[in-house]
Amino acid sequence: MKKKLIIILLILPLVSFSQEKIEGIITEASSGNETFPLAGANVFWLDTSVGAVTDIEGKFSIPYQPNYKKLVISYVGFKTDTLTITKPRYIEHLLEATSDLDEITLIARKQSTTKSYLSAQNITTVSSDELLKAACCNLSESFETNPSIDVNFSDAVTGTRQIKMLGLTSKYILITTENIPSIRGASQAFGLSFIPGTWVESIQITKGAGSVVNGFESIAGQINAELQKPSTDDKLFVNLYGSVNGRLELNTHINTKVDDKWSTGLYVHGNLRDKRFDKNNDGFLDVPLKKQINVMNRWQYTNPEKGLVSFINLRYLNDNNQAGQLDFNPDTDKLTTNAWGSEIDTERIEMSAKLGYVNPEVPWQSLGVQFAFSSHNQGSYFGLNRYDINHNSIYSNVIYNSIISDSRHKIKTGLGFTYDHYDEFALNTNFERSERSAGAFFEYAYDDLDKLTLTVGLRFDTHNLLGEFITPRLHARYTPWEKSALRASIGRGKRSANIFAENQNIFATSRTIGILDTGGSIYGLDPEIAWNYGISYLQGFNLFGRKADVTLDFYRTDFKNQVVIDWENPQQVNFYNLEGDSYANSLQIELNYNIFEHVDLRTAYKYYDVKTDYLSGKLSKPLIPKHRFFANASYETPLEEGESARWKFDVTYNWLSEQRFASTASNPEAYRLPEESPTIGTLNAQVTKVFSPKFEVYLGGENITNVRQSNPILGADDPFGPNFDTTFVYGPIFGSMYYAGLRFKIK
Repeated sequence: MKKKLIIILLILPLVSFSQEKIEGIITEASSGNETFPLAGANVFWLDTSVGAVTDIEGKFSIPYQPNYKKLVISYVGFKTDTLTITKPRYIEHLLEATSDLDEITLIARKQSTTKSYLSAQNITTVSSDELLKAACCNLSESFETNPSIDVNFSDAVTGTRQIKMLGLTSKYILITTENIPSIRGASQAFGLSFIPGTWVESIQITKGAGSVVNGFESIAGQINAELQKPSTDDKLFVNLYGSVNGRLELNTHINTKVDDKWSTGLYVHGNLRDKRFDKNNDGFLDVPLKKQINVMNRWQYTNPEKGLVSFINLRYLNDNNQAGQLDFNPDTDKLTTNAWGSEIDTERIEMSAKLGYVNPEVPWQSLGVQFAFSSHNQGSYFGLNRYDINHNSIYSNVIYNSIISDSRHKIKTGLGFTYDHYDEFALNTNFERSERSAGAFFEYAYDDLDKLTLTVGLRFDTHNLLGEFITPRLHARYTPWEKSALRASIGRGKRSANIFAENQNIFATSRTIGILDTGGSIYGLDPEIAWNYGISYLQGFNLFGRKADVTLDFYRTDFKNQVVIDWENPQQVNFYNLEGDSYANSLQIELNYNIFEHVDLRTAYKYYDVKTDYLSGKLSKPLIPKHRFFANASYETPLEEGESARWKFDVTYNWLSEQRFASTASNPEAYRLPEESPTIGTLNAQVTKVFSPKFEVYLGGENITNVRQSNPILGADDPFGPNFDTTFVYGPIFGSMYYAGLRFKIK
């Protein structure tokens, strides 16, 4: 009896954990009636996420359950077949080329914002359709309808919008253009306004530490903007925009197919604001005067027979801003006490190239080469404070992709090199430095084609100022049940703090600026180092017969060293290395629901706990609300057969709780602020009339409820006095802003 019991106990685990599988081979036919293995074909169970990819011999193995009935086999260029499976068996299947097939048209509603259930990283993709729901004139204004990104003004004079993710400002976010770092260094403060919204095809927002492939600087996440492709963009696109705050814009795309392999596009953006507004009667412009010309020439080469695709971009930007008092005249008042004024003049030249090669014989092997050069020249002054910066940058990256044994095991490896030269004038002093880094990276991705996806990355870098260091990153996704994704991530980031370029609002105050030098290699300060930990859960479901999904995110960033910006003395702003703790906790709950046909609702609640040990003690970071509520509703009128006209409606509401002000206790009573700001709520709306595939017009409003901060500039009555400060901005300054525009395109 004991022997039988032992045998049963030994066999039971094998029975419990064994899983039936279906194995087989997928082949293709040649002209001589021979068959050859088809590597890289997709094999999956219909209406599930369970699948496999055939190996180099055309073989596959896929889990089987009795409720799996339909096995789908697909490959680009071949007819997709669906097999009925009633029991486990070995399958030999021949895929037929699609040359003899009749045309098939599939119609589905395209989602403007999507979340991946399969990726190990927490990625949200924002399409160009989503960007058109608001007055997306540049990238800094592209996140009004996305709850993951917070948008606010950095100060009360320059009109610069800054973004935050996970409670941290954009300097802790890796911002890339087609996966090439683009907004960093000298362009950190204003660079988001240098990328026109119409140039953007889609945006990928990744929360948590990003991939080691893109470098070591990412801490809070990554925002990647994919640009329009000359081969797929409209032959002609024109967007005209005008607003009541005096802003006029023109965007034009002209794309041409040179031959069967080359396409080129000319992208021109210009904007002008030459009207003066002072609705709050503080003597200062509510919005700056502005001129910008932005031109990009983009070339695309595609040769599928040789597995080649390449992009070359050439871009020139000239941007001029004037802010300050209404009667300020730069010809007579520049750097004088006649009137307080500011000018920021930027000239930027960029060149970038990408080359991708996919081995036609072995399609899972590919090689990518990235190269970018930029020259950024900014001359600026803020009252009597002058700040100039020249930043020349070179970036290069080589990436090799392959698999280990089969497509469940993928690898990326490569080398990267970055060079940055900074030449700055600030605090009546010249600051100059060069940074050089070379690195190697390796990333392994595992996908069991069912429930588990894992990405492990490691890179080693040597930097002339930051030394030698290792950057680890880990992302995991597990599917506990249908339409779900449980994710976890951990990663380390390291970066140089460009204290002047990243915080140019410090010059628009009367504060003295101090650097508590501790012997570090950059401005006497040590580099910033942080760990980011995150967990996220995504669940899709049906609610009253309509599709819905809910996401719960929690992320924590722990700084091992941080360059602290201390505003707690109203007469000073100091930079120093962290002594103690600094962390950011971010909790977000988001619900997306298709209420009715063509009616979508997106809501989100966010909680932030962001604290730092200052010289005066541990405090919450200034001007970060603990609570945020977001809601967006959109509706499109149904498009009947044969019709081309339709209406689109979009409404967005944002509510922010109180925000802590940095201390003003030592100011004279007239220049003191309360400890916290009031709560604010803003409402944006847009209506679009689509007359045809070629032509549409739109009308919208921002801050329709006309919320305005009553005293955005402290000491506006004495701008050269000791209490002048423009950085206490928590809400809108201009009030309601309405706009209109039109779009015309030829496919």
